[in-house]
Amino acid sequence: MTMFSRFMNDESGATAIEYGLIAAIVGIGIITGLQNVRTELQATLGTVETELQSAGN
Repeated sequence: MTMFSRFMNDESGATAIEYGLIAAIVGIGIITGLQNVRTELQATLGTVETELQSAGN
């Protein structure tokens, strides 16, 4: 039982795990944000393309 108690009280590496989790959450947020920007940018560029094609005709 002492080995289990030592394991539960050992906090070495906890900070690294916390930083890893924070980095993962930030990364997910960035990816989600960029996907939303991509969708809006595609719509805007599609509109620009349509306007340029109709101006050329």
